[in-house]
Amino acid sequence: MPKLAANLTMLFNEVPFMDRFEQAAKNGFKGVEFLFPYDFPAADVAAKLKDNKLEMVLHNLPAGNWAGGERGIACHPDRVEEFKAGVDKALEYAKVLGTQRINCLAGIVPAGVSQEQAEATFVSNLKYAADKLKTAGIPLLIEAINTFDIPGFFLCGTKQTLDIITKVGSDNLFYQYDIYHMQRMEGELANTIKANLPKIKHVQLADNPGRFEPGTGEINYHFLFKFLDEIGYDGWIGCEYKPKAGTVEGLSWRQAHGL
Repeated sequence: MPKLAANLTMLFNEVPFMDRFEQAAKNGFKGVEFLFPYDFPAADVAAKLKDNKLEMVLHNLPAGNWAGGERGIACHPDRVEEFKAGVDKALEYAKVLGTQRINCLAGIVPAGVSQEQAEATFVSNLKYAADKLKTAGIPLLIEAINTFDIPGFFLCGTKQTLDIITKVGSDNLFYQYDIYHMQRMEGELANTIKANLPKIKHVQLADNPGRFEPGTGEINYHFLFKFLDEIGYDGWIGCEYKPKAGTVEGLSWRQAHGL
């Protein structure tokens, strides 16, 4: 049976971020993930995890000016030192929080930067980050994002993701497979997951269209959850969706899908 982690960036937004841990635990989640913990002291976040008996499944490396529209800086040739400092910061937090895996967002290709330059920068940065995280026993993940939601995002498909992993050549770099994003970009969800299961270290979900909870759109989650069990995926599935009509009200999808 899939292990579901509440994404606290998107779920339980009815309360402040530091109150969402309690809400997640009250509503049956055993693990949580979120985009970034860096606005809060690591010790305070760790206390929330401990108080609510929650596992810290995943967070991202710092991703630049998120509020200003940046979606990662790992492919930005002029931000390499900032990226490396972000790796150190993420490690500091991960060691306190007990983070199980860290995701790296490639970012939007900057104006005037070629795809070749962006790729070379991304590969070099990933080599650095994968090695640094390996010393702490933390896998590094990369995630393909659909370019309908984020135009110009560098990493946007499974083949490209696997090619990047090969070029980096690290045994500590894996694929974070987001069902919603890949449904929009390429479909063929089940066969893609099965074919690349050894490289997939984390899965995230949302339905399409709308990025709402499972059962609101076109994706057959009844089939996918059973399929993931059958092929032996035993990792976490992050619930990274926008509640259509309130977080708690929308959680009935879990029972509807036998979870």
